[in-house]
Amino acid sequence: MPLCGVVFDFDGVIADTEALHLRAYQDTLSHWNLSLSRSEYFAHYLGYDDVGVINAVAHAQGRVLEESELNQLLAIKSRHFETLIRDEDVLFPDCTECIRRLSTQTKLAIASGALHHEISQILNANELQKYFEIIVAADHVDHPKPAPDGYLQAVAQLGRRGTTPPAGCYVAIEDSRWGLEAARAAGLKTIGITNTYPASSLSIADTIVENLDTVDQDFLNRLCS
Repeated sequence: MPLCGVVFDFDGVIADTEALHLRAYQDTLSHWNLSLSRSEYFAHYLGYDDVGVINAVAHAQGRVLEESELNQLLAIKSRHFETLIRDEDVLFPDCTECIRRLSTQTKLAIASGALHHEISQILNANELQKYFEIIVAADHVDHPKPAPDGYLQAVAQLGRRGTTPPAGCYVAIEDSRWGLEAARAAGLKTIGITNTYPASSLSIADTIVENLDTVDQDFLNRLCS
């Protein structure tokens, strides 16, 4: 089955931003006397969107947030995160060359639990936005990962730009089990990358890599065959 497209996760695959998200969550939650440790975040909440993290942390600590409170926390978190990434070089060192290389060979998309403006801010700052035909962000789907909505939407939109192929000839690149579950549920082949978790935590992936240096068209074609 020929390769028809690659769908990247964003945080943890393209951008090394998970620690910055954590800092933004911690600063935000402290306003409501809520806390989130590094170990809790990476064990339970990485891969969630902002709504999922904030609601889950509040619930775990005996709080039920009103919609107005949630919206206020989301706005604070977004401002904190935008301030943090403004002063950081957040791209993984091997991602830019991989994206440029693959963009000459196949269609590229992003399916992420981050917000669209956060993704665009980083892509535009690094002149990478032009390589992606589709970006499906947390604010574009009703159900975040591990639900397959983001991947289903990305594949559907890529398919409308040409002959719609079966989902099996699309490949997802993910750094977490939640993301891999979402991609597999949508019918994509999966690559787990050990930027965030060890290989043992990504065992459901079709293949696992340590970085994006080895991910080229030949590698992807073998995965789809």
